[in-house]
Amino acid sequence: MHFWIDPVKDPRWEEFVNRHPDSSIFHTPEWLSVLQQTYGYAPAAITTSPPGSDLTNGIPFCSVHSVFTGTRLVSLPFSDHCRPLAVGDELSELIQAIRETSSRDRLKYIELRPPESSLLPGVFPALHSIVHILDLSPSLNDIIRGFHSSCVRRKIRRAEREGLTIDVGRSKALLDDFYNLQVVTRRRHGLPPQPQQWFRNLLATMGEKATIRVARLHDRPIAAILILRHKQTAVYKYGCSLASENRRGGMQLLLCRAIEEAKAQGIREMDLGRCGIKDIGLAKFKERWGAERREMAYFRYPEQQNQTSPRSDLFTRLPKPVLITIGRMLYRHLA
Repeated sequence: MHFWIDPVKDPRWEEFVNRHPDSSIFHTPEWLSVLQQTYGYAPAAITTSPPGSDLTNGIPFCSVHSVFTGTRLVSLPFSDHCRPLAVGDELSELIQAIRETSSRDRLKYIELRPPESSLLPGVFPALHSIVHILDLSPSLNDIIRGFHSSCVRRKIRRAEREGLTIDVGRSKALLDDFYNLQVVTRRRHGLPPQPQQWFRNLLATMGEKATIRVARLHDRPIAAILILRHKQTAVYKYGCSLASENRRGGMQLLLCRAIEEAKAQGIREMDLGRCGIKDIGLAKFKERWGAERREMAYFRYPEQQNQTSPRSDLFTRLPKPVLITIGRMLYRHLA
């Protein structure tokens, strides 16, 4: 028997996520609430635990409705990964239940995003990608020695020589600086940016679990990152920069300082996030920090090919206001 609950409103979900050893920032009620606030997705979680009892398992989803891309259950939208918090017979029972839900409600598909490539019963791999994890258990000196000598350590020294400064926090001014760099970076990559409201909701809802860092050259923002934290894991979720200033090492300085702070706070690992198999440059950037590369796959039922990426050379030529408007209209359909 299975049960559907609202993981944002049901207090058992937060308690379950906080005590489960395999939970991530993407399982938290805060993350689900930001998805709901920004894009209107309806959060739900399926479990075999009956009402009134402690939760012992669960898989969170968002119900995504789009006239353009169809109706589906995704676990979870805009999340690098989201492990089903169930194993063995319980996992099989829950996947069978969501398969039946998919067929009954005529959904385009259901999607699961475990952070590893092991097979899940009854669903099909649809998208193969990579996640990089940096182990923070060694000494800080050993961690830094693991950084690439020229592409990371030398860039950090240059950033220090040039007097780059870093501002840390969650203020509106820092968000504006971050978002301006995010728009520039996404346009450079042929993509529209996610709406600024997404990041605004993220900072407001996550509180101290989310932090922006901005690197400045003579008070001018040249690079920024957004870091999330859940229990003993820090997540490098977003990074952006001015390409013309990348030689100065702003991104390297930002990430190095974030790693140093995480180590000092007792964080055990830095999740450097997911990238596609074909994103060779991004994968190399992450591997140069000494991070472990892990293969992962998203799974769907019924079997579906991955959706086409919105990446286009057209976006590189559009004015910023137009690009921002497209992103605000487009992203709720792309989960």
